[in-house]
Amino acid sequence: MEVQGKIKVIGETKEFGSNGFRKREMVVTTEEQYPQHILIEFVQDKTNLLDNFNVGQNVKVGINLRGREWVSPQGETKYFNSLNGWRIENVDQNNSAGAPPVPPSDQFEPVQDLNDDDEDDLPF
Repeated sequence: MEVQGKIKVIGETKEFGSNGFRKREMVVTTEEQYPQHILIEFVQDKTNLLDNFNVGQNVKVGINLRGREWVSPQGETKYFNSLNGWRIENVDQNNSAGAPPVPPSDQFEPVQDLNDDDEDDLPF
């Protein structure tokens, strides 16, 4: 799955426990009629993916949806969901670094020698 939008927040990397579990959170705001502020977690070696990004950038984030069950000491069961990021791309960079812009259609000469009787050798 993917989430696309503008980076609103990039948190610091936090370490938990004695085994060095690392987590870093970011918030992406979607650009739609009703914008959503989506919290995405990056864990372990994926926390470094955010080092080259800044607040305000338009990004596309590859995510996995995770769910877990927790039972309280009183026996009450609760369920939690999280979005784990595993890839992030700068959308602005992809738009500008792609193919050169196509000139407007009025800059192309119209075809003069088009013959409908010509055999079409396309395989589809």
